[in-house]
Amino acid sequence: MRFLMMHRLDERAPEAWNPSQEFIEKMGAFIQDSVDKGILITAEGVLPSETGALVRKARGGASTAADGPFTEAKEVIGGFGLINAKDRAEAVEYAKRYADLFEEVEVEVRQVAEFDDMPAPA
Repeated sequence: MRFLMMHRLDERAPEAWNPSQEFIEKMGAFIQDSVDKGILITAEGVLPSETGALVRKARGGASTAADGPFTEAKEVIGGFGLINAKDRAEAVEYAKRYADLFEEVEVEVRQVAEFDDMPAPA
């Protein structure tokens, strides 16, 4: 099964977009080990929300777009990883090890919907 991990962080924290060399090395080793073990499919960090946009569409309405930064949000997505795991419990354990690399972070784990998971047409 594939799982998407999205990590959220406080983008006002000094280390959010300027990680220490020690953090970069720890993350690099974790990523390499995860790739070597066949767990990690891909992972990327993202730039601060000031470089992004938020698109919303209300039911029956038109889509709107707002430029970042996202001032209403304390925590923003800082990056994502796509992993292989046998089940949700294994994915959560991996996410905990990933979270331990950070001083403070929130990691959301979501199973990827595979074609075979979709209900048959009625």
